[in-house]
Amino acid sequence: MPDPNGFLRFDRRLPARRPVPVRIRDWKEVYPPAPESLVAEQASRCMDCGIPFCHDGCPLGNRIPDWNDLVRTGNWDFALESLHATNNFPEFTGRLCPAPCEAACVLGIGQTQPVAIKQVEVSIADRFDFTPQPSAARSGRSVGIVGSGPAGLAAAQQLARAGHDVTVYERDDRIGGLLRYGIPDFKLEKHHIDRRLSQLQAEGVVFRTGVNVTSLAQLSHDAVLLATGALIGRDVDTPGRRLDGIHLAMDHLTQSNRHVAFGETPSITAAGKHVVIIGGGDTGADCLGVAHRQGAASVTQLDRYPLPPTTRDEGRDPWPTWPWILRNYPAHEEGGERVFAVAVQEFIGDSRVTGIRLSDVVVENRVAKPVPGTERVIPADLVLLAIGFAGTDPLVPLTQRGTVPCGPDWQTSTPGVFVAGDAHRGASLIVWAIAEGRAAAASIHAYLGGAGSLPAPVSPASRPLAAAPQ
Repeated sequence: MPDPNGFLRFDRRLPARRPVPVRIRDWKEVYPPAPESLVAEQASRCMDCGIPFCHDGCPLGNRIPDWNDLVRTGNWDFALESLHATNNFPEFTGRLCPAPCEAACVLGIGQTQPVAIKQVEVSIADRFDFTPQPSAARSGRSVGIVGSGPAGLAAAQQLARAGHDVTVYERDDRIGGLLRYGIPDFKLEKHHIDRRLSQLQAEGVVFRTGVNVTSLAQLSHDAVLLATGALIGRDVDTPGRRLDGIHLAMDHLTQSNRHVAFGETPSITAAGKHVVIIGGGDTGADCLGVAHRQGAASVTQLDRYPLPPTTRDEGRDPWPTWPWILRNYPAHEEGGERVFAVAVQEFIGDSRVTGIRLSDVVVENRVAKPVPGTERVIPADLVLLAIGFAGTDPLVPLTQRGTVPCGPDWQTSTPGVFVAGDAHRGASLIVWAIAEGRAAAASIHAYLGGAGSLPAPVSPASRPLAAAPQ
């Protein structure tokens, strides 16, 4: 039973981030490991709230009050077991997920501070080695998984433990998908991926890198799962777009990650440049942190939407839904300027970009309308487009959104071919990718005639918590 008074005795507290002057000189994670006493203290803030809305905020259905109380009482082994019961990769979600569970925490009602769920989660995962759990019996059926991001890896682990022969195909030279080459090391050091991959290999998963699957005819399996993500970057047709020095954000991040991993010299670098990042989301913040570490002369991040409020607007986003608020990432405290309610009208330069003409805008129905008389020019030697993703690879017919449609069992219009993660949902959160990977694995297991059933936390129609329309 959780401590009903813990939230009265302790305030929300996280471990101190590494000092800015220190961390921008390397690529190590921003947060150091939290002391055990701090984690136990924060876990004790989880109250016996009766109805744990955090379960509904998390698509994985994580048993958050259970493992919070197990940490509070020092039962770390059982806490890991409870955590792994619903989440294959808590060491990833504890670092990368924006935590809709915390937005749905009962302690978040009335502008109070929710439980530090992510901190407890990642502390549990980092405390242990991961013991392989290979299947005692083989089914004799094989599954090919295209893509090795969190959705593909979650499905691979579930199916391998169910006794199926699983092969994961990845076109890059290392396994991990967006986790490997899209997420900077200051958010996720790559040894965390390698540690988990060792477990999956010991459980029988076969990884094949450098394989670019362009047609399903390349594969010969009893079932196939498309977990290819939604990595086609959204571009713009703004005048001057073809000038040198304007790049999709993911190209910049990939080169940076390869530099950190292998020492490769990036052709896209912020060193000594006036950098402008277009886009105010997670990817933009990742580019911001990379630019600081590469030694940018200045960094400006542009967002076409107005400055969000600092606290939840209950009329717009009532608890326990995900609120539209100003989110400050660690990269923002490292420097740079954020400009809201603006849009680029023109990229300026001869052969190479030297500046950006922008203006204030008002967004109506997702269309940005310039405000007359507000145009100005800012310097820009490097422009990074972090404005989202346009879809996935067309291995099967796609929707107008560039995603793969499927039936209620995650099966596409091609028999025996299933889909999960961003390839189905569009660019989304890591918890949704893992949840869909687990759910698709359950359908594949049933399709192959597997004994029993696997957990399926979501359906293809599942959506985040949202307020009822007025």
